[in-house]
Amino acid sequence: MSNDRDFSQSLQSAVKDAAHDVRPLQLMGHGSKSFYGRELAGEPLSLAEHRGIISYEPTELVITARAGTPLQEIEDTLLEKGQMLSFEPPRFDGKGTIGGAIAAGLSGPRRPWGGSPRDQLLGIKLLDGQGQILKFGGQVMKNVAGYDLSRLMAGAMGTLGILLEASIKVLPKPMQEHTLTFSAEQPTAWALLHKMLIEGVPITATYSLDNNHKVRIACSQQRLGEIKTRYGLEPSDKPQSGFWQGLRDQQHDYFKQQSPLWRLSLPPAAKLDIEGRILYEWSGGLRWLATDRPAREIRSLVEKESGHAILFRNGDRRGEMFHPLHPRISVIQKQLKQVFDPQGIFNPGRHYEDY
Repeated sequence: MSNDRDFSQSLQSAVKDAAHDVRPLQLMGHGSKSFYGRELAGEPLSLAEHRGIISYEPTELVITARAGTPLQEIEDTLLEKGQMLSFEPPRFDGKGTIGGAIAAGLSGPRRPWGGSPRDQLLGIKLLDGQGQILKFGGQVMKNVAGYDLSRLMAGAMGTLGILLEASIKVLPKPMQEHTLTFSAEQPTAWALLHKMLIEGVPITATYSLDNNHKVRIACSQQRLGEIKTRYGLEPSDKPQSGFWQGLRDQQHDYFKQQSPLWRLSLPPAAKLDIEGRILYEWSGGLRWLATDRPAREIRSLVEKESGHAILFRNGDRRGEMFHPLHPRISVIQKQLKQVFDPQGIFNPGRHYEDY
C-alpha cells in the first residue's frame, strides 16, 4: 500500500551491533510521548521511517501496519470505510505512530466502551534484543490461542523489543455522536451517570471538572431527544468533536499547569480523600491530579482505594514514575526482560530503575 517502507533489515543490523557491544538504545518514533516514563539514556534509534499500511480488510475489521506508520494515516484510511481505532489513541503534540500508541498502552476518552490497545491487538512482528524477528498472534481473534505474548508489548514502552508490525482489530465509527452538558455537585453527577449506564444509554466518553460535566453519546437525533427528556440534560449548542480531541491530546488549560500531573486509575465509585482540582474521565475510573504533594502520600491514598498512580508529567524523571510493583510481579517483569532483551539494550530504565 502507499508509503510502504520496510526498514526491518537495517533495524535488525543496528540491534545486533548494539547487542554485541552491549550498547543501550533509545527507541524513538515521532517523540510525541518522550515526556512519559523515566529519563532515558542511550543511542537514539529512529523507528519512524519503518512505516506503511501492509493490509486492511474492512470486512474483517482488521488492519496491519508497520510500527512507524503515523496515526493520522491509519485513521484517515479507516475513516474512508467508516471505521476507527476504538481505543482513541492520544497524540499529545498532534503526531504519534501506531507503534508508539501500542508501546505506551494509553487510551483516549472512549476507553471504557471501546477497549484498550491491548484489547484490540491481534498479532505482532517483533525484533528482540538478540536481533531475532519473532511473530506472535495473527490477524483474527480465533488465531490467538493460549497465552498471547503479543499483548505483552502493549504498555511495555519498548523495553521488551522493537515492534515492527501490528495487526489491530478496528470497529465501525458511530454515525452520529452528541455531547450533553450539565452542572451538578460530584455525588449527584456520579448518581446520574451510573443511572444512565445501567439503563443502557450509549455513552462513549465522560468529563467532569469543577462540577461541570459532559457526556458523549452515540445515537440518532430521535434517541437524543428521548435521552434529553428522560435525564433533563441539554445538548451542547456548539460542535464538540474538538473538545474531545483536546481532552484526548491534553490540550485543555487544565493540562498546562506546571505542577506534577498524576494519572490515577481507580474504581469509578472510589472516594479519594485528597486536596486539589481533579479532572475525571471514564465515569470516574481515570482521574488527573495536578499537585505538588509527595509521591508517597498520593500513592498511599490511591492504594487504599485499590488503585494505582503514575507520575505522568512535570515530575523528577530520575525517580520512580510508575506505581511500585508487587514483588512477585516485579520478578516476572525482570524474567520477561531477560528472555526478550538479555543484554538490556532496549530503553533501559524507562519503566523502573533496574530494568
